[in-house]
Amino acid sequence: MSESNLAIRVEGLGKQYRIDSVRERYQTIRTALSRGVTNVVARLAGGGGRKDQYVWALDDLSFEVERGTALGIVGRNGAGKTTLLRILSRITAPTKGRAVLSGTASALLSVGTGFHPEMTGRDNVFLNGSVLGMRGRYIREKFDEIVAFAEVEKFIDTPIKYYSSGMQMRLGFAVAAFLEAEILLIDEVLAVGDTAFQRKCLAKIDDVAHHGRTVLFVSHYMAAVSQMCTRALWLDRGRLRLSGDTASVIEAYLADSAVASGERTWSDENGARQPGGDRARLRAVRIRNAAGVPSDTLDVGKPFTIEIEYEVQKLLRYSMVYFTLRTNTGIAVLTSVDAYDGLVGEHGREPGIWISTCTIMGNFLSQGTYYLDVIAAHPLVEYLFSEDAVLSFTIEETGSVIGTYDGEWPGVVSPALPWSIDRVGDPPR
Repeated sequence: MSESNLAIRVEGLGKQYRIDSVRERYQTIRTALSRGVTNVVARLAGGGGRKDQYVWALDDLSFEVERGTALGIVGRNGAGKTTLLRILSRITAPTKGRAVLSGTASALLSVGTGFHPEMTGRDNVFLNGSVLGMRGRYIREKFDEIVAFAEVEKFIDTPIKYYSSGMQMRLGFAVAAFLEAEILLIDEVLAVGDTAFQRKCLAKIDDVAHHGRTVLFVSHYMAAVSQMCTRALWLDRGRLRLSGDTASVIEAYLADSAVASGERTWSDENGARQPGGDRARLRAVRIRNAAGVPSDTLDVGKPFTIEIEYEVQKLLRYSMVYFTLRTNTGIAVLTSVDAYDGLVGEHGREPGIWISTCTIMGNFLSQGTYYLDVIAAHPLVEYLFSEDAVLSFTIEETGSVIGTYDGEWPGVVSPALPWSIDRVGDPPR
């Protein structure tokens, strides 16, 4: 690949962080004395005090990106995806190696950076745009488009502190979406707004990607990566696991990430940190067959259940738990939410252990392998936990009418829909 056709070259890139040695910038006398005593006791015990520990967020990472390429970056939480974008955007310096970008670059790593709560939405558009590197004249030219995209026209002269979290995120994305740069670095931004606005965000990113600009797109939404990106990288614990065409990378990533056992648990006992924060944490996900037994192999003709167990630590109002089923190419088959009737949102979820269970009827999914994403969210505001490809399972043909068809049955779903067959007359003479 010629140098003139390269937008990004990464060579031996590494980023190391020190852990277990964080010190507050300002310490109380009590804290300082406590730490001093701890270190003295450790030395007397022969431990030599606390030793710094290090972790490589990225390690010996090398790749090249041609101009005009839309490159998807996939990997589980902690794989180094965001660290890579922070280095490419010059927010973070690498520990070793180098990253060379040919052309102007803009990064969309977090929406709403630079907002001031006492200023109006109008003033914050100009402030936020300036933070992201826009010129004042360009912001004025694009102002009406930005406000319309964010859907906050009625509130544009209201102080931002009176906006909901969702409104602030929409306005932040709208400003960033109109950045003009040769290279665009985009971290996970699909938590912004409702489903309709997420589709609008994807369409805007897709438009950028298909107009000759180079895009690096980090997302847990495999269908979005499949739709927008021609190539993909799979990062695993800071290293490049696989690079190639998007479909091949996604299929390999999903197959590796999912647990094929019918059950996956997170607990201190098994060393798996529970996904989530101080409001809710994911404890377990189970796929139970028609007999109620966790299984990763299911009969096409029988129902099965998806069971999501989680711990609520603080009262949740207007929350929902849901899942997305995907094919082995990352295409979403369906998404189902446990709060369709509004009762959960109305009554909330008290602190405690909860289980949300969904039943999927028999003769619904076609035979094949599927992957399960699990999410809990405060709608339009934030994700409480989000884990992609937590489990995989296989639907097997066991002798239904589909089994008489010699070949692969077309389609993702194959419901046993009601039909009638009636003789309505004699043949013409």
